[in-house]
Amino acid sequence: MGNSPLKKHYATAEKTGVLNISKSRLDEFPPELKQLTGVLRSLDLSSNKFNRLPTEIGTFIHLKNLNLDHNNLTQLPLEIGNLVKLEIITATFNKLSSLPSSLSQLLNLKKVEFQRNELKTFPVMLCNLKHLDLLDLSCNKIESIPSEVGSLSVTELNLNQNQISSLAEEIADCPRLKTLRIQENCLKLSDVPPKILAHSNISTINAEGNLFDMKNFMELDGYDEYMERYTAVKKKLF
Repeated sequence: MGNSPLKKHYATAEKTGVLNISKSRLDEFPPELKQLTGVLRSLDLSSNKFNRLPTEIGTFIHLKNLNLDHNNLTQLPLEIGNLVKLEIITATFNKLSSLPSSLSQLLNLKKVEFQRNELKTFPVMLCNLKHLDLLDLSCNKIESIPSEVGSLSVTELNLNQNQISSLAEEIADCPRLKTLRIQENCLKLSDVPPKILAHSNISTINAEGNLFDMKNFMELDGYDEYMERYTAVKKKLF
């Protein structure tokens, strides 16, 4: 596997708890990595050739940051739910078509990025994670946003460039949601629930590139209330 050049990285990781072995042409876990389960807090496996993660990933229970970007992953193991201290997980530019239900156990998650995968359904297992701030699901194949989204705690939700044609009005119930990105989907004007505009905390909605003209979007019931929130936030920035 040609891991000898990485020995210095492993030795440093034992002291720092941080290991970056991106761009190392790895397609499976190096044996040396398994000896760091008790110390690693940050693990960067990006830009390798993994098409799966071993179940042993669940033994890295001190991980707070896991970077899986730019691999060939088609799924994540259930054991990833054992990483209860995890705060950030990114797995962009992979081939994930679904996510394990065990992600619901990661109660400390703050940032989740799964853009540019092949996800077809909205990951409802993330909806009750109270510390989650950012969820990026852009550039997938999601077709609808279910009512469970109302319990999502994020401040920003990125759904750009999916295939969404159904948007549950419960998205207006998200207690902390400020920024909603739904650009370049398959939404008609009638698919945009008025509640999102009139009765939510959302102050920024990016909706260009759907099956309606933005001029007509601005004529929807509740748009004036939305603009009041939008303007109030802008004023605070200056």
